Amino acid sequence: MLAKETFDCRRRTLLAAGGALAIAASALRARRARAQTADTGKLRIGVIGSGHIGGTVGGLWVKAGHPVLFSSRHPEELKDLVAGLGPLVRAGTVAQAIAFGDALLIAVPYGALPALGQDYGDALKGKIVLDACNAVSGRDGAIADEVERNGIGVTSQKYLPGARLVRAFNTMSYMILAREANRPDPKMAIPIAGDDAAAVLVVAELVRNAGFDPVVVGKLTDASRFQRGGPGYGQSVSAAELRQKLSLPP
Repeated sequence: MLAKETFDCRRRTLLAAGGALAIAASALRARRARAQTADTGKLRIGVIGSGHIGGTVGGLWVKAGHPVLFSSRHPEELKDLVAGLGPLVRAGTVAQAIAFGDALLIAVPYGALPALGQDYGDALKGKIVLDACNAVSGRDGAIADEVERNGIGVTSQKYLPGARLVRAFNTMSYMILAREANRPDPKMAIPIAGDDAAAVLVVAELVRNAGFDPVVVGKLTDASRFQRGGPGYGQSVSAAELRQKLSLPP
């Protein structure tokens, strides 16, 4: 009996020590990320929807020195993504991403926006939000018809009220974004649009950090010009060429 009690005691001690080491390692990674953020002045970014677009653009920001928290309803499924990007990266829940990020990238199926706004609307208020979502009728249903009627920027803002919304990173596939990022000048253009001038400036800088050239198309009402089917959609061109296509001043 004494031997069994001794074994159990040692086992509990080892388990406690292992748990403490895991917590300490996690805290150390967090401190390193915070220290690097302080040293570089890079914004922390939360990614909601860590699939092809979210994973690609988020990874580009990590390479530029931004701490990024990728989120999912099942954060454990992001372990391979996180492991491949180094100490600036974490995985977590949507709530954790919103709390973590100075800015947020949302890249989810468009039909998920109403639920996202309903579940996290209070937390999103005042946050700079890059909206990379596209409405696809066959996938998203009636909300895609609403986008066609009212424009995607206005519709996104309706479902994410209070967020400092900027449309960005919705016009190209993740493969093109990965291939064209940080190419020699002229960089590939990324059209953006938003009503909050300060948020637009922040997003423009994040576009540059990801390796592209931002083109401010206008307000959220103008985001329809580069939604699916618009003249600015799917244009792998320079900023000068995109401005010309959209009749924007040089």
